[in-house]
Amino acid sequence: QLQASGGGLVQAGGSLRLSCAASGRTFSSYGVAWFRQAPGKEREFVAAVSRSGDSTLVADSVKGRFTISRDNAKNTVSLQMNSLKPDDTAVYYCAAGLSVVMSSGAWRYDYWGQGTLVTVSS
Repeated sequence: QLQASGGGLVQAGGSLRLSCAASGRTFSSYGVAWFRQAPGKEREFVAAVSRSGDSTLVADSVKGRFTISRDNAKNTVSLQMNSLKPDDTAVYYCAAGLSVVMSSGAWRYDYWGQGTLVTVSS
């Protein structure tokens, strides 16, 4: 089970940190990613982190602004979002897939959190 949190309303240029908390004893066996879906748009890959946390994959649209990390001891994955833009407004979802290696393909992930809304005002 995944629980996403940390969304909210922020002005353009501001920062937010999203967290994804996972239950279970084998969290380190799962690749984890963040996706987002803006109103009227398709779901979009944002970032993924390897099972160990030493490698990441970040979408071009957020590269240099967003950082994904994980703490396997705490069963959490974080998404630090800086220099936010109105185009970043979306519901953000964390997703986990057993043995997934930093994939941007949503179909590879078996478990999804409920989503947390990020709204960036101009």
